[in-house]
Amino acid sequence: MNLEVTVRQATPSDIPKLKEIIDLSFPRFFRFFASHSVNSEEGKVLVSESQGAVVGFAKLIEFKVGGCKYGCVLWLAVHHKHRRKGVASALVKAGTENLKQDSSEAVFASVNRRNVASLRVLGLQGFKRIGLLDLWRLFSWRVFEFYGDIWYSPTEVVLTHD
Repeated sequence: MNLEVTVRQATPSDIPKLKEIIDLSFPRFFRFFASHSVNSEEGKVLVSESQGAVVGFAKLIEFKVGGCKYGCVLWLAVHHKHRRKGVASALVKAGTENLKQDSSEAVFASVNRRNVASLRVLGLQGFKRIGLLDLWRLFSWRVFEFYGDIWYSPTEVVLTHD
């Protein structure tokens, strides 16, 4: 059963709810980075609302590598009471559209390789895994710049949108 949600850009008044969702969604080590990223002025945070309450968020960033502009869905989380109801899919779809409308050449996502739920949602929204060799073909030596821009961790996989 999909929940009826609206997606909008986050406002400062959403921060306490985002912090709650982060605390419920990520292991302790990643909470710091997710909180820092959501509070950062870099990029955008989209929130999903259901019946006037924030139930999830996606952090989007844009960056340049070799003069080309790219986008990335950096963080994605949904309050545990609202999971498996289409909230994450709505956020990924809106985030991807937002980044493409802002002239991103390609849209990427970075997710922990054991996060089966996020991998599934991203896959359903047209994202596919991309390996180091394909990234090397795209970026050459600048692949390391790309990894730095998306805050890549060795426990993650990179996906790209079709």
